[in-house]
Amino acid sequence: MPAVLPGKPQAKLQAVAVGQWKGQRVIAYISGNALVVLAGPHAVRQTIYVDDESSLEAVAFDEISGKIAVCSERAVHVYAIAEESLTSFKLANPVKLAAYSPDATLIASTGLYDKLVKIWRRLSFSFTEAQFEFAYLPHPTTVTNVRWRKSAQRQRTEHNVLYTICADNVFRIWTASNSHSLQILQLWGQVDLQDSIKPRLSSPQHSSSKRYTFVIDKDDFAVATERAVKKTHGTEKQHHALEHLLEVANRTPDVCVVLDEEGRMSAWGFENVGSTSRSVSNIFNIAHVDGVKLALLPEAQPQEDYVQMYAFADQQQDKPGLNILTHYFDGRIEWFETQVDGFFDVTPRKKRMGSAATWCGHAKPVEKMLRSISGKVLVSRPALGECLVWKQRHRNNTTSLALQSEIRESQPVQKVCILEDAHLVVLLHKTSISVWDTRMRRARQLARQPYQLEGEGLCLILLPQATTRGERLHIATISSELKGVAWEIRWPPQSDEISNGDGPSTTISEFCTFDLGKGDDLAFVIAVDPAGSLPAVSGFLDTFARDVAMSYTKLGTLHSWTARIDLDTKRVNWLCTSTVETGVTNPSLASGTSIRKAAVVDTDRTQLTIWNTRQAQLEFQSQFDHPIRDLDWTSTPDNQSILAVGFSHGVRLLSQLRYDYLDAGPAWTAIKEIRLSDHTPHPIGDSVWLSHGDLAIGAGNQLFVFEGTVDAGDTAFRELMPSSHLHYPMKLFDVVSTLNGQLPVFHPQFLAQCILRGKISLVQRTIIALNRTLKFYTEGDHLDSFLGIPVEAFLQGDESRSISNLDPLSSAGLRSTILSYFDFADVSSEDRGVTAELAASLNEKLTTIPMPQLSGQEQFHLADIIECVATVEKHHRSMDGNASRFLLSFRQHFLRKHRRTSSNNNANASLPWRDITWAYHSGSQDILVDLVSRQYHGRMQWEQARESGMFMWLSDHSALRAQFENIARNQYTRTEEKNPIDCSLFYLALKKKNVLMGLWRMATWNREQRATQKLLSNDFQEARWKTAALKNAYVLLGRHRYEYAAAFFLLADSLRDAVNICIERLDDLQLGIAIARVYEGDDGPVLREILEEQVLPHAAVSGNRWLATWAFWMLNRRDMAVRALISPVHTLLEKAESPGLQAKLYLADDPALVILYEQLREKTIQTLRVKNWEFLRQPLRTDNEQSFDPRQMLRRRSSLVVADLPPPTTPTTTMTSPKIPPEIRTGGAPGVGVGGTGTRKPPPQSVFEEPDANSLLANFGY
Repeated sequence: MPAVLPGKPQAKLQAVAVGQWKGQRVIAYISGNALVVLAGPHAVRQTIYVDDESSLEAVAFDEISGKIAVCSERAVHVYAIAEESLTSFKLANPVKLAAYSPDATLIASTGLYDKLVKIWRRLSFSFTEAQFEFAYLPHPTTVTNVRWRKSAQRQRTEHNVLYTICADNVFRIWTASNSHSLQILQLWGQVDLQDSIKPRLSSPQHSSSKRYTFVIDKDDFAVATERAVKKTHGTEKQHHALEHLLEVANRTPDVCVVLDEEGRMSAWGFENVGSTSRSVSNIFNIAHVDGVKLALLPEAQPQEDYVQMYAFADQQQDKPGLNILTHYFDGRIEWFETQVDGFFDVTPRKKRMGSAATWCGHAKPVEKMLRSISGKVLVSRPALGECLVWKQRHRNNTTSLALQSEIRESQPVQKVCILEDAHLVVLLHKTSISVWDTRMRRARQLARQPYQLEGEGLCLILLPQATTRGERLHIATISSELKGVAWEIRWPPQSDEISNGDGPSTTISEFCTFDLGKGDDLAFVIAVDPAGSLPAVSGFLDTFARDVAMSYTKLGTLHSWTARIDLDTKRVNWLCTSTVETGVTNPSLASGTSIRKAAVVDTDRTQLTIWNTRQAQLEFQSQFDHPIRDLDWTSTPDNQSILAVGFSHGVRLLSQLRYDYLDAGPAWTAIKEIRLSDHTPHPIGDSVWLSHGDLAIGAGNQLFVFEGTVDAGDTAFRELMPSSHLHYPMKLFDVVSTLNGQLPVFHPQFLAQCILRGKISLVQRTIIALNRTLKFYTEGDHLDSFLGIPVEAFLQGDESRSISNLDPLSSAGLRSTILSYFDFADVSSEDRGVTAELAASLNEKLTTIPMPQLSGQEQFHLADIIECVATVEKHHRSMDGNASRFLLSFRQHFLRKHRRTSSNNNANASLPWRDITWAYHSGSQDILVDLVSRQYHGRMQWEQARESGMFMWLSDHSALRAQFENIARNQYTRTEEKNPIDCSLFYLALKKKNVLMGLWRMATWNREQRATQKLLSNDFQEARWKTAALKNAYVLLGRHRYEYAAAFFLLADSLRDAVNICIERLDDLQLGIAIARVYEGDDGPVLREILEEQVLPHAAVSGNRWLATWAFWMLNRRDMAVRALISPVHTLLEKAESPGLQAKLYLADDPALVILYEQLREKTIQTLRVKNWEFLRQPLRTDNEQSFDPRQMLRRRSSLVVADLPPPTTPTTTMTSPKIPPEIRTGGAPGVGVGGTGTRKPPPQSVFEEPDANSLLANFGY
């Protein structure tokens, strides 16, 4: 349940109504045009907004029917519990006070400044013909309050009793008169409030003329006394105060309590009110005590210096004995709780009441909220009106807001800045800036400075300081024209002197002006969230400094800015730390943090994108059904980001996740949903984060504070959290730190990255250590995140058994594979590696033992990886590193497929192009084909082939055709009826029409047999039969039989049309490429057209570097294949393709690209080395007889892969490459020279200089 600040109560005499209905307490008060109904100090039942009224005047509650009536200056609205307006009627004349008697037979009313109370007695209860008679109750001065006595026992018949108070400080009691009398009510008794309290000291400073009074009805007094007796029952201690209280309670009096400003209290009892035989003792004194101090404001205005109080007792046993609701006319309602025996105890006490809650807030809807850097101070403001300064308060394990100060500013406020350490708030106006001291309830203006600025000020920024503490700060604003003004604020060294008139005063002065360029295309400039730390400057102004501002253009360019103050030259130096081309034009909202995160909302307010501004990467993109209204950032102590996305009636909290490159998982997830519609019908105005992950939301004129906890009951959320953390409530910051915190070494993501990097021995060591640990592990034991493995083991370079070294072109990789058998010759069974037996044993443990650092889903993934490692270990002697990488991914994909099938969650998803590329560059493809086929039990159909990507990575054309023929055979036999139509496309792609004819000959059951067999028997080399095949293809296309239509296009030798159908109509790119490769080979024009016009543009738009490098390699453009790994794909195409948002996703910079880059760079350098020396072997012609250096013929390459040839130094090479034939190493045949005859010495082989690794890794975020 959130803490609620329901709104500012009206300063009206009838702004609050208290009652009880069906055993439940009901408190109603009016705030602006809202009716707030509460059940307790922290329980808001409902908020009803009367939209056609600007302000409400009074509220009343009927305990019999449960109806609530509110009135404005023009009308009365009556509401039942179901929030339905029952009736409304116009008032004849303005009335200041009006109240129904408990039996609804009498109405007491009075006008403004009236000395008479008019009593209306209803003669008929018809709505159409309401008849009344009335009488007047005279008073010597203006009547200030009227109230009817209440009775909890409805079956008891009692006289109506009216209490009135007027300006002469006399409390009067009126009771029913003789029924034959002209007067409806008569005076029964009175109490002089002024004389009821006499100060013990006669000095003027201890005297007070102000009196505040309230009545405890006799039924409430009896309940409170009974509660006090039950509480003290069974104790041996003697309670003199309770004994006195019992004597009073036995007389069943109504109690009148009188207070003054100094906390002095006098209580009076009224016995037998309404009795005709009245005696002097019917009004008697109960107690005179001190220590009932009210929280009155010393600087309150006269119209605010008034208090109205309501006392009641609840029947529930867990409730306190007596509740006192205090309505301060300065805009507060405070709920006090007390025990009645302690309240009336004459023994001196410092505190007789405890504050349970304070209700306050705005009278108008909240439009904007701003927090301090620490999140402990909050400023809220409506469109027009006062700014309220709140302070976060933690009490009894709950969070709430306490009103600290109220800023009353007549000029409209554009921006606000909070200087928490100095207790100052800075307000930016259109032509001036002001500084306010907020340590008092009424904020005081300390300084004001006019300014001139081109354009409208868009933000107010606290500039970084050389020190985090001092007596001066600098703030700046930036306008819509990218012009700015900076101010310097100075305050006295002693903070106590800020608000005093003595000594130096707080000043604000213009520090400098600055210009950040042209703002023609500027959409907005905002101050970034400081992420909980002061913006302190570093030693230099560079891109590593924390951001302070963010600008956004209408075309979608985001700029981050940092600043540094130069006190010597009195200027502010600005630096653009990052530029991001988001592609989101005309944004409606944006928000950023100083830790380089930014959120942007599009024009329609339905699409949200989250960016890493340091790397210019897109981390999250989502489309919402409802318009986004607000964005707010916060961060955990370890700089993990959390984003609150606000809608009209709810807020969704998004948490940062780890980058998951292998499964292409999201980088953000929703961890909490706040539905504000459960608490108020008013839409959200603004929201802001507080400290400790608490969230404050402003809706209407109310503020809601939701604690920083997360419910573990959400099913989607449970899948992300380890089982040991699934307890309620969970701290929000702890949840985010767990989702994006440190990984244990046995986490599946960590093991998968180690496998990709080639640290297979380290992975096996980790799995074996985990198996040993779980042998003796029981639930609840501590599980070491490192499993006892030294940290140094994870920091070492690639090992000898590293699969990255098992390159198919490297002889060292082959030797390592052979020697690996001897490495395990004389070791124990466990140390032989991750065998199938060990994997089965460990996975059995994982199904029964919950891992404290892993979620259930992650534990499943760990079991998959262990089984995959065992499979790779079984075949590691016969495959290279890339084959091992593919097999690991393929096995893991196959194991997860069954779980996806059960949930129908993308069950037929194919392997990503990353894994296809590993297999494509493997030298062990024959083994991979066998293992993949066995995975499908030798019955692999096209769906399984597409899933494994086999026809994308098979490079041997004979093997490609053989496997395609197997697919055709399996497609034919996949059903019992064996339909030739299912395999027609595949056999015709293989150009085996005769085989297809034989299959049709056996399909006697098919009604298309005779016509098809007759058509196939013709010679399709002839033009007439090609035309016939094309006609049939178009007919089938019109019938949406796309696959069969593609087969007839192949029959007509129209490969291009067949491939286009597969790609465009069947949405199967792999099928189109496979048909083109089988039909015309890898050098055919159709395949080249597909790769150049469809595959590469798609890779550019989506940012898929794996697909791009595969396509370039298929096109024999190996230099471009390598460049695609480290350069944006769209920059490598002749026809520039505009990259989409997906191309900017963080997945485009997969760290595994570095591994493939190293391999392809090695292959490319070796190939170019051979080609270059072949070029040097050719005889060279010159136009003159001068000596000529053949290296001058080599032009400088612009590729990032191959460096220029350096001057020849030595005939040897330092690179481990295939041996170069002797004729290449010598530069030509023996005895043949260049430019002469005779024997020539072999030219030395050049040594290539590789590019610096740091410059390459920087492209991947390292």
